Amino acid sequence: MMSHVSEMWCYHWKWKLQHCLCLFTTYIICMQQAAHGCYDCRTVLTDSSGIFTSPCFPSDYPNSQACKWIIRAPHGFIIQLTFIDFDIEEAPGCIYDSLTLDNGESPMNLCGITAKGLSYNSTGNEMIVSFKSDFSIQKKGFNASYVRIAVSLRNQKVIIPQVPDIDAVSVAETVSVPELRQFTLCFEATKGNSDDNDDWKVFSYTDALLTELLSFGKTTKGHFLSISGTQCILKNALPRNAEFFTGTFQQLCVVWDSFSGTIGIYAKSTYHVVSCPEIFDKVIPGEGRLVLGSNSNEVSSLNGDIYNFRLWNFTMNAQTLANLSCDVKGNIVDWENEFWSIPTSALKAENNLSCGSYLIPSSSIEPTSCANLGSLCQATVNATTPTPPTVTTNMPDTNRNDKPNNGGLFYRISIIVSSSNPNSVSKVHDVVAEWLNRTFQNWNYTVYVVNISIHPASIREGARQKRSIKSFSALALLVYNATNNINLEEEDIRQKLISNNRTMEEGYQLHTVDVDPVEKCLAEENPPNYFWPDTRPTVTNITFCHGSSVQTASRTCYLGLQNYTSYWGQPDLRNCTENAADIANQLLNLTGEGQQLTSDKVNDVVQKLKKIVNDEEIDESLGSTVVTIFSNILTSSDSVLAASSSEALKTIDALALKIHFAGPSMTISTRNLALGVSSINSTSFKGGSFSVSPQNNASDFQIDFDKDQTSAFASVVLPPSLLKNLSQDEFEVISRAQFTFFNKNGLFQDAENPANLTSFVVACSIGNLTIQDLQDYVKVTIKHTKIQEDPKPTCVFWDMNKNGGNGGWNPAGCQVDAESNENETVCLCNHLTHFGVLMDLQRTVTQIDPQNTKVLTFITYIGCGISAIFSAATLLTYIAFEKLRRDYPSKILMNLSTALLFLNLIFLLDGWIASFDIDGLCIAVAALLHFFLLATFTWMGLEAVHMYIALVKVFNTYIRRYILKFCIVGWGLPALVIAIVLASANTNASHVYGKELYGRSANGQGGDDFCWIKNEVVFYVTCAGYFGIMFLMNVAMFIVVMVQICGRNGKRTNRSLKEEILRNLRSVVSLTFLLGMTWGFAFFAWGPLTLPFLYLFSIFNSLQGLFIFVFHCAMKENVQKQWRRHLCCGRFRLADNSDWSKTATNIIKKSSDNLGKSLSSSSIGSNSTYLTSKSKSTTNTYCKRNSHTG
Repeated sequence: MMSHVSEMWCYHWKWKLQHCLCLFTTYIICMQQAAHGCYDCRTVLTDSSGIFTSPCFPSDYPNSQACKWIIRAPHGFIIQLTFIDFDIEEAPGCIYDSLTLDNGESPMNLCGITAKGLSYNSTGNEMIVSFKSDFSIQKKGFNASYVRIAVSLRNQKVIIPQVPDIDAVSVAETVSVPELRQFTLCFEATKGNSDDNDDWKVFSYTDALLTELLSFGKTTKGHFLSISGTQCILKNALPRNAEFFTGTFQQLCVVWDSFSGTIGIYAKSTYHVVSCPEIFDKVIPGEGRLVLGSNSNEVSSLNGDIYNFRLWNFTMNAQTLANLSCDVKGNIVDWENEFWSIPTSALKAENNLSCGSYLIPSSSIEPTSCANLGSLCQATVNATTPTPPTVTTNMPDTNRNDKPNNGGLFYRISIIVSSSNPNSVSKVHDVVAEWLNRTFQNWNYTVYVVNISIHPASIREGARQKRSIKSFSALALLVYNATNNINLEEEDIRQKLISNNRTMEEGYQLHTVDVDPVEKCLAEENPPNYFWPDTRPTVTNITFCHGSSVQTASRTCYLGLQNYTSYWGQPDLRNCTENAADIANQLLNLTGEGQQLTSDKVNDVVQKLKKIVNDEEIDESLGSTVVTIFSNILTSSDSVLAASSSEALKTIDALALKIHFAGPSMTISTRNLALGVSSINSTSFKGGSFSVSPQNNASDFQIDFDKDQTSAFASVVLPPSLLKNLSQDEFEVISRAQFTFFNKNGLFQDAENPANLTSFVVACSIGNLTIQDLQDYVKVTIKHTKIQEDPKPTCVFWDMNKNGGNGGWNPAGCQVDAESNENETVCLCNHLTHFGVLMDLQRTVTQIDPQNTKVLTFITYIGCGISAIFSAATLLTYIAFEKLRRDYPSKILMNLSTALLFLNLIFLLDGWIASFDIDGLCIAVAALLHFFLLATFTWMGLEAVHMYIALVKVFNTYIRRYILKFCIVGWGLPALVIAIVLASANTNASHVYGKELYGRSANGQGGDDFCWIKNEVVFYVTCAGYFGIMFLMNVAMFIVVMVQICGRNGKRTNRSLKEEILRNLRSVVSLTFLLGMTWGFAFFAWGPLTLPFLYLFSIFNSLQGLFIFVFHCAMKENVQKQWRRHLCCGRFRLADNSDWSKTATNIIKKSSDNLGKSLSSSSIGSNSTYLTSKSKSTTNTYCKRNSHTG
């Protein structure tokens, strides 16, 4: 009976509980639906400033909210967010309701009332604000304002100061203006409409004495450009009696060239040239001060604004200026923050600047009450995707109604409503919004209203107007989401509105209805070569960059929210960098016929061609353009060509080596330069020839391969034995022969030997190889440019290494053949050209002149001999005296000394062994030299590892079989590398190691055979790369150790400052050699620093064994005691028990002091580890004794 009652009771309450849970769940769902239905709080805000609030602010926010606002600004801006009001449920860690602020660096959670009145800045151009509420306890929420702040000068104009030296706007002191003989200057400016002053300046450039060197402005005579005190009136180029600058920005470019005495003015897409002979050959001195506005009180500044001021030290032609984009930076002065010193009061951000970055304002309304929220957002209830449209979406364009995409179609709804009730505009707004939302609910189309604006209007009935009836015009934007691809016509929307006219509340009546689709942005070309088709609003159109099939440009059709019309945004061409062909064509125009070339201009052209040749794939078309440009350059005088001749020749050689061609050969012939490239089959090569001849009725040349031309200007005959002395690797990589013919000799100027060159110049090379010591001569026949009645010719070749790398004529290896006559000279040469050596990262040691080569060789051999002696002395000292090698650092030092000893010995014997000409022996010596070099690097790295263990992890560190493991790494790792290298070479180790000729000059004289690495990949990976890793690790440990030393020494007070400095200096020097820091000089031996760093490298590294002996053996106190005890006699001899037994008290007392000594005079960490272990053992003994006593 009790069981039955219990079952009934349980069933009864279970039934009630189920109903309660059902009701509770329904309540929660309804509340969430109501909350979400009244306000869509997930949006993107892109206005320049605005306000947004939590849902229903200032009323309490609803439960279960999940809101997210993304505030976005263009690049060059940051976001500043300020909480005007803030009240969110407070809890530890904000675990209930919270606002999360992501400023781009670290998100933070906010709750309570602490954030009220505070401001937060983003680190980038975007800030994300997220708000969540739980199921209970609501607060008022927050009211926040945001504003974008310009941080890039591209988004700001400058108000030109009107008073000199007060809030002056000038180029920053860090920017150095060089001496100018030509320039291109572009800027944009405005002028106040009310300013009638005709005497002003836009900018002024002065020297230290305030003498004006350059300025631009206007007088009653017209606009002028003043250069070094000479004022040139720009008549016909700029209006005299009218204002060029107005209330809107106008761009002006000024081009000046002192060599032509002309000024170019590019304005309003028109290029004018103004002749001004007075400025011919003028020079604008450098290191002056450039200010915007006038520099004196005598002449006022332009009363207006200036923007995008850029300055180049070369001239641009009309086509270049017409295509000048925002991405072309001024190489002297650019419109970026780092180039200018501008007071904050002179800066002003604007949205219509030509090179600024902007976003269209988002479609958001700032509601302040739940009533407004409900009336605005209820139309989204039936939308399958209620997220409002973002005006920067990236969608493909379609042709209007037939295939609408997910971005939505936009319609303007214009209606006029009237009522006799005297309601305010806000009340009408609510009534119309609610009516529109009800009208489009439960419709067959997924639509939602984005924005509504209300304005008073009037209605005319016949000729009378009823004054008691008030009318309002409403403009709304309707978005059709088109998720089901059903067409929606304007008439359907109109009829829907008319049919629901009677449902409007408050007695309002609908009088007129107009529905129009928002028009597309019309197709246009902007800039030239970029075509944009008809595009719907919010759609971003993407096209390929001009001349590219990879990079893309984009342009967005924006939707204006003031009148709901579409308009094009600025094209985004940031991905469109100029391709090589475009740059080459521009350079071709720049150097074309009639162009006045200066030394700076030629140098600029050569540098750009060098970049093209080095960075781009060169086909025959691009190669032909580059050769033509060089041909144009060669028409210039010798003085113009002198500065860039060396780079030009290297670039021409690189072009011939890199150009791609189809077929057996390729030729490019221009007026002053001819280039021929021929394929070579190294296995079947039987010689070859190349000749350049005049071409009938043409200014270019005729180039022939393997043909005899009796009237040739120049010819080269290659002997069949040309490739016999090459190694197997070189033999396999040969694929082409390059020939170059110069009709003009301006690139070949020998400063040391200005002898008169009486012939054309021809060059020949085989791939990228050095061809020398030929069994049979290369025969070079060159016509004289002048008939020599009594010829005494000298055959020379252009040595790129002479005259400090500028090049010069060298007769070595060439002789005049008896076939020569007054019309031509026949030269017989035993080489074509060049080569490299040990730890030379550039592999360019052969560029050093013979005298320095001899000095470096002498230093290296003497240093290695001394180093070997003292490395052996260090090693013998530690072997002879057992007490010295008890600690770990001493054992590591012994291994390092062993590696250094054998490295120096093998290096000294290498050249002698190479002279035996035994390939197997040479390979073995090269491999051993490689092994001990790597072993030296490895043991220096292990020194660093031990320092870390000894100084950073001093206590609680025990490594079993410590030295054994170090030896396995120190000797095993180099052995493993050598084994891998030999294994990769299979059975032919001569591909990797072998005899090479080092130290030979470019003229083919001198040099020594040396057994070393032949393969460049092996060299860079296993030598340069391997040492690079060790070097970085040792640098890090060097810093750690010095910090430890300075930290410990700083705590002492018993030494003077001078003693501390000397002690720390000694520590630095000893560490430098112990860790092999001096080997790092190899990484800095580049360019002009090659020679000084090679000297430093040779001196310090060849003597490394000596320095280690001095600092880590001779200056070590324990070593000195052992020497005196066993090697000295008389008063210098020490007793056997003189200072070896110390109590624990003395050890602990002196441990701190000994650490500094050990760091500076011993292997690092020796005393540190030794004293630590001794302290532990002594302490343990003391404790044991006390325990027994107790």
